[in-house]
Amino acid sequence: MGEDMKRWKGTISGPKDTPYDGGTFVIDIELTSSYPFEPPKMKFDTKVWHPNVSSQTGAICLDILKKEWSPALTIKTALISVQALLAAPEPSDPQDGVVAKEYTSDFEKWKRTARLWTEQYAMASSDTQVLASVSCIMGLFIAHLRARTRSCMLGYVKV
Repeated sequence: MGEDMKRWKGTISGPKDTPYDGGTFVIDIELTSSYPFEPPKMKFDTKVWHPNVSSQTGAICLDILKKEWSPALTIKTALISVQALLAAPEPSDPQDGVVAKEYTSDFEKWKRTARLWTEQYAMASSDTQVLASVSCIMGLFIAHLRARTRSCMLGYVKV
């Protein structure tokens, strides 16, 4: 979430025993001026192969994000519902017809593709993890140097 309090990023974990297991999926959340009386606009930032999610735009087909929304629901409830949708696709009400057709006509192929996309887009590669660790260590080192520099300017040194 940046300066704009109406734009959020949420994350959900891929449900266990699904092709999404082990993945971390980022959801873009936009709160309209009528929230909570109308649903938040949500879409996947992370690419996902699922009948109810557009493989191109990340748009989500889920009833509580449309006509079944209630002001009593929360962002957390909506994210939990999206996570549940990953575990229980509804190919009869698809957002992505190509994915829905594959799901109904060749389930094993669909499962392999969904797993491949999870591994490619929702799991940090070892290179990404190393770069994140290096970046974190460099940030801590720079903060340490700044603290030492301030201490030196004040006439004493922290080691």
